[in-house]
Amino acid sequence: MQSLPDGIRHLPACLDTAAQRLLVNDIRAVVTAAPLYTPVMPRTGKQMSVRMTNCGELGWVTDKERGYRYQATHPVTDEPWPAIPERLLDVWRAVTGDPRDPQACLINFYDATAKMGLHQDRDEEDLTAPVVSISLGDSCLFRVGGTKRNMPTTSFRLESGDVVVLGGAGRLAFHGVDRIYAGTSPLLKNGGRINLTLRRVNYPG
Repeated sequence: MQSLPDGIRHLPACLDTAAQRLLVNDIRAVVTAAPLYTPVMPRTGKQMSVRMTNCGELGWVTDKERGYRYQATHPVTDEPWPAIPERLLDVWRAVTGDPRDPQACLINFYDATAKMGLHQDRDEEDLTAPVVSISLGDSCLFRVGGTKRNMPTTSFRLESGDVVVLGGAGRLAFHGVDRIYAGTSPLLKNGGRINLTLRRVNYPG
């Protein structure tokens, strides 16, 4: 079995095919209300290779002028984000045991050429809660390391229905997606990969 850094859990086949299909239907409804858009990097304005949207009371966004942040509205439509579907909350509760529900779910869509460079999820105020990542659709090569960018990394394949939890000592682990294995899943009609990342943002109260 793959040896992972402390605090990182890989839960293969956590969601069966039926559960994956139901989640995809939920996400389609979210995307209808909050369309996918192409985010850009701070300062440079360079487009990211993924398209994204959010659901929950807060959504993670990025732009050239104001950089990485959370906000309550879609940056293109200026409408509030849709609520996180109950099925997604059920996954969070099952794999974390955390009594606090997530406040944000970032939805990233990867086509066959999309990648995600090594990064930390550190734009949140509350770093005590874990981050939960759910894979739907085509497989990817996922890479995870330590809490510093120059620490050694481990790569492994994520399949549709897999869940990764970054918590405890691994909450601020650097991680990324090196490549998509196109055509490896029939879940999405036109192919591609959906990644759902559930996070708490602010301290309770």
